[in-house]
Amino acid sequence: MNHNRFVAKAVFSLLLPALAPLLAADAPTVTVKGYVIDSACAFTKGLDKPISKQCAISCGKAGSPLVILADDRTIYWPIAETTPASGQNSKLLPFAGDQATVIGKIYERGGSKAMVIEKIEPQTPQK
Repeated sequence: MNHNRFVAKAVFSLLLPALAPLLAADAPTVTVKGYVIDSACAFTKGLDKPISKQCAISCGKAGSPLVILADDRTIYWPIAETTPASGQNSKLLPFAGDQATVIGKIYERGGSKAMVIEKIEPQTPQK
């Protein structure tokens, strides 16, 4: 019986990496527009936009996670889809303090929303 468990675990461990992209495919891809802002300011100060571009850059460089504060005030935590995961500030720093259009997969759990960023670009002003 132990042999069967060992074989089942071995097969599962080999199949899991192949199945992971299929499981993640269920996450919807959406477009979100909003500010790239320091997470601490978004929560503790209740800001609708960053205090300044330099402030957001300084906080991001100091290690505070940057988040996307959508126009509807929803906060999206940028996450990596890879394992091991990595921080996303390097991807967001060029947009810190600015409005951006972000396309990616959305994940929700326990009231929190996270996004795997597929594309981010400056938000173009509406005419």
